[in-house]
Amino acid sequence: MHWRIKGLLQKTLGVLPGGDTLHYRMQRRFGGMRNPRREIGLKLDDWEGMVKQLRDAGLEIPGARLMEIGSGWYPTLPLACHLVGAARVHTVDLNRLLKPDLMRLCIEVLGEQLPRLAAVCQVDPAEVEARYARLRDASARSDDPAVISDGVIEYRAPADAADSGLPDGSIDAIFSNSVLEHVPPDAIDRIHRAALTLLRPGGWAFHSVNCGDHYAYADPKVHQLHYLRFTERQWAFWNNAFLYQNRLRAHQFVDAARAAGFEIVHDTSHARPQRLAQLKAMTVAPEFARFTPEQLCITTVDFIGKKPLP
Repeated sequence: MHWRIKGLLQKTLGVLPGGDTLHYRMQRRFGGMRNPRREIGLKLDDWEGMVKQLRDAGLEIPGARLMEIGSGWYPTLPLACHLVGAARVHTVDLNRLLKPDLMRLCIEVLGEQLPRLAAVCQVDPAEVEARYARLRDASARSDDPAVISDGVIEYRAPADAADSGLPDGSIDAIFSNSVLEHVPPDAIDRIHRAALTLLRPGGWAFHSVNCGDHYAYADPKVHQLHYLRFTERQWAFWNNAFLYQNRLRAHQFVDAARAAGFEIVHDTSHARPQRLAQLKAMTVAPEFARFTPEQLCITTVDFIGKKPLP
């Protein structure tokens, strides 16, 4: 689909009564959720990457108290964390997006990956299998993540991650996956400041950010840097309620966490030759003139911030 058509459709649906329901149906039939099993598998890959990076930083998921920012339509990461023995997983979203049918499919896919989950977290496979059996059985009777997870997962939506109401110092790690690129910059700053309060001293914040043009997933004729051509005024027209993109560059997400008070202990950002070549062949809007080519070209980053000890 041409990216302009997608943008106009989403812009229109964003102001129509019932537009969110129509948008979801279109995503399931024509969009990125045509193959939800594949999408869930990709999220599980992301979960494995997060677990390994957090372990290298000093955190083990089993026994940890966690918070996810941006639950989405199916809580792959919270469910996986529960199965390997997380003590508590709070997951919040600005809008109530969770879909029971997708959550059940997610549970089914996770059931096919139990040995992998156990191996990634180095836990007893029998314990993972026992938790899964209880999860599967309970999911046949309830759509409530708390009920099906023996009270481990708390799903709250609508809810503001920067005003969660959780006790100070009660969380070991906060994480997000492909969320911050859709959050207004001032809200990102609030999220980081709130995270510092929620985390225990020495706790971690892990964020995986996809900061490339998401229209490129629908239109193969444009690439991940495409949206850098537009001024802020021009881009405001193409931004919409269902695909808001803040266009921040990777280093800005990391710098915002550092400015809030985090010690950055891990940063995967690097400029790929393909992106540098794409940038060289295009003209960027004046708003991006202050950035180096390398800063403009980085379209994905995983980073970990650590709350300093007293």
